[in-house]
Amino acid sequence: MEIKMPIRKIYLGILCLLFMVALVPAIHAQTVNGKEVTVLYQTTFSNDPGWVTNNPSSDYWDPTMGMYHFSIEPSTGSYAYTEITNYYKGSFILEYDVIIQRIDDSATFRLGFSGEEMDPSKGPIVLSMFTNAKYGKIMWLHVVTNGNKIIETNSQHAANEMGTNAYNGPTANYELNKTYHVTLDYDDDRKVVSMEVAERVTGNVVWSYYVNTWENLHGMKRIYLGSKGDYGQMNLYAQGYIDNVRLSVPVSESVVTTETTAPVTTLVTQTPTKKPTTRQTTAALTPYPTDTPQSPSSAILSVGAISIIAICGGLYRQKKNQ
Repeated sequence: MEIKMPIRKIYLGILCLLFMVALVPAIHAQTVNGKEVTVLYQTTFSNDPGWVTNNPSSDYWDPTMGMYHFSIEPSTGSYAYTEITNYYKGSFILEYDVIIQRIDDSATFRLGFSGEEMDPSKGPIVLSMFTNAKYGKIMWLHVVTNGNKIIETNSQHAANEMGTNAYNGPTANYELNKTYHVTLDYDDDRKVVSMEVAERVTGNVVWSYYVNTWENLHGMKRIYLGSKGDYGQMNLYAQGYIDNVRLSVPVSESVVTTETTAPVTTLVTQTPTKKPTTRQTTAALTPYPTDTPQSPSSAILSVGAISIIAICGGLYRQKKNQ
């Protein structure tokens, strides 16, 4: 029996729909540090991200720049953060771009992933810092475990107070008015947190290093910046802009985990030997898509496609039997 024109149109429309459905997972598939990831949160600041702040005159979305402005001053307890509701434990990768326009002596820029405290002395927290103190303009990786063990390292050559976490490569400094792409990568199986700072334009790695946590981290729920826990001299500022904030997890791990989730078995791996990173390489930076709190699940899309095919088949059989 010849299929009438309306049925043909239906089938044509469904074919187009299926084609788009097949394309969506490919569009949202992303790779970070060689890992296929699921994005839990991201913003390009093209729209107001609605971050919570107690200092709106200094920390705010700048619609003209399409970025988020910060001004961090010691002893003010200022902060700006966004709540993350779809993470409880497991590996994660936090990325952002930063351009520091001013940093006074003893001022510090901080951005990280933490619990509700948002305090560098209280765990859990994974924090990146840009300081200007006795070692000059250097970068820090600062971690506080759930057991409140503080572990940190910085880009100064073999800083004495770093002990076994000391970075032994050449001192790496950052520059004002240059955009850097920062990556904080937590590997839950190996219990290792690494930090990499690369020039956004060239992709050249300025500094990278890591620390062992010796215990699994969990319970982080806020991406934040600010001066909580900093009781230094006031009227000193770290000022500039952040952009392209993204939090993702490996696709092999659950997108949403809660405290009631069954414990994840930790793979036993060898602790790597620390080697200072002195390379200058070009990193393939992943372009950021439009702001979205969470990427769609390919599983849901597949179910949708199957449902469409089933409905289509039913319509065709009904038309044929008439």
